[in-house]
Amino acid sequence: MSGITGVTIGSLRLKNPLIAGAAEHLIEESGVRAALRAGAAVVVMKSTNEVEAAKIQLDAAEYAVFDELWHRRQWNASAPASAFIACRSGLYPGTFESWLESVSRLDREAAKSDAYVAASLILGDLDHAKRMALQVQEAGLRLLELNIGTPYASQAAKGAVATELLPERVAAIVGAIRATVSMPLWVKITGQSERVPELARAAFEAGADSVVMAGRLLGLIPDLETMQPVLGTTLGVGGYWNLPLTCHWLALSRAAVGRDRPLIATNGIQNGLDIARAMLAGASAAEISSPVMLRGFELIERSLAELKDYLNAKEIVAQDLIGRAADARKNFADMPRLDGNWRNYVPPDSQNSKD
Repeated sequence: MSGITGVTIGSLRLKNPLIAGAAEHLIEESGVRAALRAGAAVVVMKSTNEVEAAKIQLDAAEYAVFDELWHRRQWNASAPASAFIACRSGLYPGTFESWLESVSRLDREAAKSDAYVAASLILGDLDHAKRMALQVQEAGLRLLELNIGTPYASQAAKGAVATELLPERVAAIVGAIRATVSMPLWVKITGQSERVPELARAAFEAGADSVVMAGRLLGLIPDLETMQPVLGTTLGVGGYWNLPLTCHWLALSRAAVGRDRPLIATNGIQNGLDIARAMLAGASAAEISSPVMLRGFELIERSLAELKDYLNAKEIVAQDLIGRAADARKNFADMPRLDGNWRNYVPPDSQNSKD
């Protein structure tokens, strides 16, 4: 049997490995419904917390699209394949009560099509996060994503969002949430660390059912014309160029936490073939976020079709991909000697080549 089949993440069985990750296009209910109609197995509604400054930050958000030469491009679906978004963002703009009402209603609708709408909480104050998580569970939601790896903590108002960099902090936070709720819990961690596998291990040992890795990075893009920072400040960045980094962290984390601990990829996944690449690196599923925001919900359908075609060509199912490349990865010391091979890759000296 070939084609896309379900994947297992903890106690959940997903109908396919494509997750629509939280962003501005998933603030309103119409966007969430569009992602569900396009076939996403999970849609993560735009995140919230109790911090007013984090909500206000959305009203100051700005967005820019760049290609691989750092040229600004128009915001539309025909942007080149290399195009990616750099931005300042914020959280769900309404009240927690309105957010909870929406995400609960949407998850009930999603269940009719064998899908999920996940509640996403970004850490502000831990006691508030615990109370919100409990309310999420009591509302009947079936999945909670706890985001402790936003890129913005050092740039946003103090305490608005969290970029947790210490394994002991991750363990304490996840442990507190797990002690509060019994529902499936995914923990999203940062990529702004050399300790990503340790952060993942801490989250799993504290009770996470899955770890989502690794969140976008902070970057500064100077404008050559104005000589000023694009959009005036440091931005959250992620794009096609980050896929190798995401796959690297997936492979190292799989080795650190064990093959039975499900990982979810985010950052750098642009299409169905990138989902396959992330799964080969150790992911059980992958989130696509900003590419859908840029190119439209049809990208979800196209990505699922691309993944299905790939699996059919290989005559395997999605679950068969998980970790194949990660488990075959060798260290440099294990590679064979290729004496002098490096000389084949050195550009010729043009002066000597004329002699």
